[in-house]
Amino acid sequence: MIVIMLYSEIYLCKYGELALKGLNKSKFEGMLIREIKKRVAHYGEFSVTSSQSTIYIEPEGSISDPEAAFDALKKIFGISAVCRAAKTEKDIDKIKQTIREYIPPLLTGKKSFRASAKRADKRFPLNSPELSALAGEVILEAMGGDIRVSLDAPEATVTVEIRETHAYVHTDADKGAGGMPLGSAGGAMLLLSGGIDSPVAGYMMAKRGARIEAVHFESFPYTSEAAKNKALELARLLCVYCGDIRVTVISVTEIQERLRDTVDEEYFTLLLRRCMMRLAARTARDRGCDALITGESLGQVASQTMAAMNVTDPAAGMLVFRPCVGLDKEEIIRTARKINTFDTSVLPYEDCCTVFTPKHPKTKPTLDKVLLQENRADLSALEDDAYSRLETFNINEY
Repeated sequence: MIVIMLYSEIYLCKYGELALKGLNKSKFEGMLIREIKKRVAHYGEFSVTSSQSTIYIEPEGSISDPEAAFDALKKIFGISAVCRAAKTEKDIDKIKQTIREYIPPLLTGKKSFRASAKRADKRFPLNSPELSALAGEVILEAMGGDIRVSLDAPEATVTVEIRETHAYVHTDADKGAGGMPLGSAGGAMLLLSGGIDSPVAGYMMAKRGARIEAVHFESFPYTSEAAKNKALELARLLCVYCGDIRVTVISVTEIQERLRDTVDEEYFTLLLRRCMMRLAARTARDRGCDALITGESLGQVASQTMAAMNVTDPAAGMLVFRPCVGLDKEEIIRTARKINTFDTSVLPYEDCCTVFTPKHPKTKPTLDKVLLQENRADLSALEDDAYSRLETFNINEY
């Protein structure tokens, strides 16, 4: 007996806030579609089209890992919800048969459901309430009494959508990453340490549409190769959400040694921070980025007071984003666990910011006194030398 399938399974992605955009909405749609095509191409051939604030991702050949493709879609910024759906013809009998074949396995173990319908094509002979009732009847018959209808608190919702060219049948969608499409807000340079906060900051700004590049500062031999590799691994983990990331690694060993030997100890961390801001901003401009991103949280450590930020920002000479600034440590850790960077961040490798750390750092500095200390160190030539010896790593998740 030959079984003819009346449907094909595709993925439906619902827009996030870009659906609210006006005349430039198509620009954001184009960015999102390009990112989707790039991500799912690792798993096979797909057609990607959009209509009425929905993106349709349809397999065009063999797919190596459907589950991985579905998971990748859930981590693309700009998508609010993702679901698998059965695509079929806009024929009542074929819709009924599709519901009968496709839906029962998805409701296994559920005790209640609700049927819903969306009729974008008003020429379809059944209106939305009639189509919902029909779908409910088919499901109850197919499930053999193992499930009941609940309109108020269903364990699952089955939806039938009548669109321009086809009908789609699906259950509840999974939550997407939300936010705005990558690159829609321009490029930004993340100061990526080996800690918990900076990967979270990068994730948060990428969610707002920033294309992320990263700069990491090392202090070999005071910090190890393992510490650098830890930062590169954090970048790889971020790629799941942020796409490919170019990481620039700059050694600040000689700069730190000069600061240790020439400035008052309490100013060491502030002056190192200003140096990092200058080098990060220089890298950002060379890479076409318009802002810096740091993982600083107000008051978390001595170098993250308002006064300290007021003397480090002028060294950057460009916009500095601090998306974690109002979060406490538990909130940051919660996000780090969500994006799978926490376990790597807490590996016990050295960080350049812990080298020569003063016992009593200045918490209420003034810019004039900081500049006096900085002039004593005369860091310009050392910064030029450090920048001339930078390393670049192109990181992706695969």
